[in-house]
Amino acid sequence: MKAIIPVAGAGTKLRPLTYTQPKPLIPVAGKPIISFIIDKLVSLQVEEFVFVLGYLGEKISDYVEQRHPGLKKTFVHQDNRLGSGHAVWMARDRVLPGDDLIIYFGDTIVDMDFQQMMSLPTSCLAIKKVQDPRNFGIVEFDEEGAVKRLVEKPKIPRSNMAMVGVYKIKEAGQLMAALDFNIQNDLRTGGEFPLTDGLMRMMDNGARCSTIEVENWYDCGKKESLLETNAILLDKAGYASDNLPEYDNSIIIHPVSIGEDCRISNSVIGPHVTIGSHVAIESSIVKSSIIGNYASLHEVVLKQSVVGNDTSITGFRQSLNIGDNTEIDFS
Repeated sequence: MKAIIPVAGAGTKLRPLTYTQPKPLIPVAGKPIISFIIDKLVSLQVEEFVFVLGYLGEKISDYVEQRHPGLKKTFVHQDNRLGSGHAVWMARDRVLPGDDLIIYFGDTIVDMDFQQMMSLPTSCLAIKKVQDPRNFGIVEFDEEGAVKRLVEKPKIPRSNMAMVGVYKIKEAGQLMAALDFNIQNDLRTGGEFPLTDGLMRMMDNGARCSTIEVENWYDCGKKESLLETNAILLDKAGYASDNLPEYDNSIIIHPVSIGEDCRISNSVIGPHVTIGSHVAIESSIVKSSIIGNYASLHEVVLKQSVVGNDTSITGFRQSLNIGDNTEIDFS
């Protein structure tokens, strides 16, 4: 079985963080998003990986080479970002017509029954009910509950079941042919070539698709949702750090994930904090935040914050002599 992992997006909603850090490498609950995906696919016996790179792609390839050296992997480049279908199409030379294929977009973390998806005899789309279907690729069903139609970002939605970015494809050759047809004939939706349109053409040519509803779909596309995802995952068993060392005169409020070789002193950390490796924190309070590798925090109070790698933040220090009946607001 092969997997295509498109990771070419620019992550514009997470800027300025993603000016220098591709979104799939942002840490959530102790490890980068892309490692959640790789670990899950390895557990499903995926034998070969194709990563579709784009913006800051060399950082992703370097990370995968260093942290997952045993993978059988190929990197292809999507120099012009022309949509999700175009990204998958870029991997066409690495896919044989008879391959079983998983497509897993590199900014997606889901809880679902992957074994059930793999056991289904047809292609399968992971879906989730959403409040505003106009922002997603949508699945429409017939009266018997079978997949009838797939529509990319419909102006007038006839369903609120959105595809979440995980697909099992039994007809890899048909899908690539469908994407190729759309691209060669310049059949765009919203100026791009979405994967939704390729899947719909594949179905029009006789392929069958089933669906599986995911239990949770963690959106890592914006700061607020990224921090919410971090908190949710840290609350789950197996994600937070345990057996942490004793930090100098500091209080750790679990759950937290703290990387290796961190120096923390005179501080309060947590809850729901992810800290990378080689971080120095002194005389600070940090809660509900994500702190990147090699960051340095000194005399700061942070909450609901995302701090990138190699970042230094120093707070202010005041000496006060305050009389009675005084109110001071430093906010």
